[in-house]
Amino acid sequence: MVAVMPAAGRRTSEPLGPAACESDAKKLEYIEEMTANAGEVQERVLAEILSRNAGTEYLRRHGMGGATDRKTFREKLPVVTYEDLRPEIQRIADGDRSAILSAEPISEFLTSSGTSAGERKLMPTIEEDLDRRELLYSLLMPVMNVYVPGLDKGKGLYFLFVKSETKTAGGLAARPVLTSYYNSHHFRQRPFDPYNVYTSPTAAILCPDPRQSMYAQMLCGLLHRLDVLRVGAVFASGLLRAIRFLQLNWRSLAADIASGELSAEVSDRSVREALFPLLRPDPDLARFIAGECAAGEWGGIVRRIWPKTKYLDVIVTGAMAPYIPTLEFYSGGLPMACTMYASSECYFGLNLRPMCPPAEVAYTIMPNMGFFEFIPLDSGDASPAPPVGLTEVEQGKEYELVITTYAGLYRYQVGDVLQVAGFHNTAPAFKFVRRKNVILSIDSDKTDEAELQAAVGRAAAWLAEASGLGVAEYTSQACTEEIPGHYVVYWELIGGGSAAAEVMERCCWEMEEALNVVYRQNRARDGSIGPLEIRVVRQGTFEEVMDCAIARGASINQYKLPRCVGFRPIIELLDSRVVAAHFSPAPPTWWPEGSRGRA
Repeated sequence: MVAVMPAAGRRTSEPLGPAACESDAKKLEYIEEMTANAGEVQERVLAEILSRNAGTEYLRRHGMGGATDRKTFREKLPVVTYEDLRPEIQRIADGDRSAILSAEPISEFLTSSGTSAGERKLMPTIEEDLDRRELLYSLLMPVMNVYVPGLDKGKGLYFLFVKSETKTAGGLAARPVLTSYYNSHHFRQRPFDPYNVYTSPTAAILCPDPRQSMYAQMLCGLLHRLDVLRVGAVFASGLLRAIRFLQLNWRSLAADIASGELSAEVSDRSVREALFPLLRPDPDLARFIAGECAAGEWGGIVRRIWPKTKYLDVIVTGAMAPYIPTLEFYSGGLPMACTMYASSECYFGLNLRPMCPPAEVAYTIMPNMGFFEFIPLDSGDASPAPPVGLTEVEQGKEYELVITTYAGLYRYQVGDVLQVAGFHNTAPAFKFVRRKNVILSIDSDKTDEAELQAAVGRAAAWLAEASGLGVAEYTSQACTEEIPGHYVVYWELIGGGSAAAEVMERCCWEMEEALNVVYRQNRARDGSIGPLEIRVVRQGTFEEVMDCAIARGASINQYKLPRCVGFRPIIELLDSRVVAAHFSPAPPTWWPEGSRGRA
């Protein structure tokens, strides 16, 4: 591979390589070219976006006048949130096909995390965005092959799922970004790549029933156990759900393997047709699976069942970090690779050191994916500092990500807080720090402080009506000690006495009813979040929490109880004061958006 020589003043790094094959070499050269010229690529991307969309209602309203330069762009266009764009997005969703945000027709909406109104955000996308996503996907394995040789000699066991989708009033599809990709021709008709072969047939991934899909994918993984070189899911929580599924269903899976007959539980015709050629009676494999699972020793189960596994391919950054110890337990210490950074709004970049420890994961932004700006978060000024460009960020500093996309998001605040960890050539690599304002997350759910407060308020109103008691104080944690994880909310009650168990269980359910549609889908349909739990603590507990914080240096005048706690000593203190624990007795109500019901 030819190394790109840096111009004066450019930050440089070692070129990627050696490539595993000729096609990989071209992909690695492409990465080098993009990152060596990040500033120039960003200028070109911005000019393309503004030129293409010059006639849109949004750009004309803000007085762009066809300008494509960065100076005019920054002067004329405000930094916005979803709420700022909601009226335009709603018009498109309702069927207005005029050039509102994008000159290109909006092909579908990608659904993101819930809004304060309990609905999913609708992110506009255009047809060519699929090509950009496919491009970023195509770079992942060439980078991985640099660090892990021989991946063309086996298969990947990935647990991938589609989620519910619907149509807007104007007839456009609205679905999660991965569901969109899995249903696209890019995925369905992908060419054979010996470095990227899955154990699961496409039909199993596309099965809309999550249980049937999981059963089929796990069964295929067991049938191909000696071919598996990597095991993965999108999020760490998803892989742990798969392991939990094996714990609960190994008997049925082993029976299918022994008999060569697929369980009637899998009724989806396309899945049954896809699995039919794979199933033959294999009593020896069935006995092996039963022997490993019946023993009850689940530590290192991944290594034992899939002995050739080289690494886990899962996201373990941000809200997924608490799952790392559990994954290490089940995998027997296998390395964990975080390969890509993406969202519903835009795909951003990839990890050029995918086998690094989870704490060191940093994603290099690919400058051709969109136009990127960053709001400094540590300026020390009373007013927010203006956004800076991709190549203007500074090592070690934290920023909030702002994007401008081909599909018509202009200077849009994504809500991700990132820290500059370094550079590859002139392109910065960022550590994902957190979601701005999000305090609770188990899977793809994101609950902020205001939403949690509203949920507590709704449940407290029921408690007062049913028992005359009140909630004096509360905090929470995302508990990942069990599979699936669940929300735990600590309540200190006032009013004397205690509430009946059925009243407190109803409070748990009322809280879940008040949470957003993403949470409720994960609870009610996908099973990726367990029942919400309220732990009632004895009176005076939150004073002890404050005393603990002050003893660690907090100011008594400025102390504010955190609405979510992750510091282990505080959690242990709270748990030591619990006098009663109650769980939601049933999943909250949920229907796909656009159908009947509140969602």
